[in-house]
Amino acid sequence: MDRDGANQRHVMSNKMNEIMMLLTIIGTIFIPLTFITGIYGMNFKYLPEFGWYWGYPAALLFMLGIVVLMLFFSRRKNGYKY
Repeated sequence: MDRDGANQRHVMSNKMNEIMMLLTIIGTIFIPLTFITGIYGMNFKYLPEFGWYWGYPAALLFMLGIVVLMLFFSRRKNGYKY
């Protein structure tokens, strides 16, 4: 009887670890994006990118690059399959 309880706790612990790893990966991706979005959401009068025609697309590509790099490094380090 005790072995079944220990096995069930082990399975639940592994499932919780997988969920925590997924939430950590999601947080790691979205924290830098939130920071960049917060900077661009402020009402600064002089940012070099505002006068540049390709400023907004460059910022979006930069954010997409961060997401791709974070996914690449997390998959490479943890072997996590999404």
